[in-house]
Amino acid sequence: MSKNILGVLYMLLSVTFFSLMDVLVKVTDEYALGQILFFRSLFGFIPIFFLIPKDRLKNFYKTQRIGLHFYRSVFGAIAMAAIFIALRNLQLAETVAMTFAGPIFVTIFSIFFLNEKVRATRWSAVIIGFIGVIFISRPGFNTMNYYYIFPIIFCLGFAAVCIFIRKLTLHGESIWLIAFYFTLVSGLGGLATLPFGGWIMPTKIDFILLILIGLFGSVANLLLTQSYKFAEVSLTTPLKYLALLYAIVFGFFIFKEMPSSYTIFGAGLIVVSSLIIFTRERQLKKAVTMPRQQ
Repeated sequence: MSKNILGVLYMLLSVTFFSLMDVLVKVTDEYALGQILFFRSLFGFIPIFFLIPKDRLKNFYKTQRIGLHFYRSVFGAIAMAAIFIALRNLQLAETVAMTFAGPIFVTIFSIFFLNEKVRATRWSAVIIGFIGVIFISRPGFNTMNYYYIFPIIFCLGFAAVCIFIRKLTLHGESIWLIAFYFTLVSGLGGLATLPFGGWIMPTKIDFILLILIGLFGSVANLLLTQSYKFAEVSLTTPLKYLALLYAIVFGFFIFKEMPSSYTIFGAGLIVVSSLIIFTRERQLKKAVTMPRQQ
């Protein structure tokens, strides 16, 4: 099997696992957000530990960049909490479509934090993407539904995460170490909500679902990273838009959701926008923004 085919397979599996995690987060909406974050992190540790090199087992947590890890982890935890809230309160297709706006905010953040020059092509992509977000969130403007804010909070957190991951990788920090600190901070953040109530004892079935949320999310992240290692980015990145197809299918058959024409049109604009940004990043030979990273 060639590296490109292997990379495509990893990306397909990553998108599938992220989509399954989204469904489970929506299904288990009777559990407190902090409880979901805790289980996502607790069982998310399992796949990460399999990647730690044998010679680092005793000191795998050591790093010279603890500050960068902290900020990456905090912004990542905020982004994950925001997307979980959105998944529980909005249609699956709406939420997933709006997450594709992440590269738009990465482009804007890169101007201020990485001193990058953004020219007309990418600015046009940013404008197209924002129009798409407005189309999808139109029901929120009409009904004052503030839950449409949370996918945007996710995109802001996602953009910050991308900036810090770029900085960490430039310093030679390994992907498993970055994932470890993110999972640790997210888990502690979720556990910190325990004294405020809302946590309930899961049933046996729900306990299995909570375990799967952690495993699916962590495995999806690691598969995503492996995909970019093995295959050409131009081959694998467009496959992430299969997540929208999954969201429409799962939303219809599991949650009886039918995306509106505004959602479909807005999603189309956001996809076009992120593809323009992706194509431009390839031309500039920049590191391409990874989707999700939860």
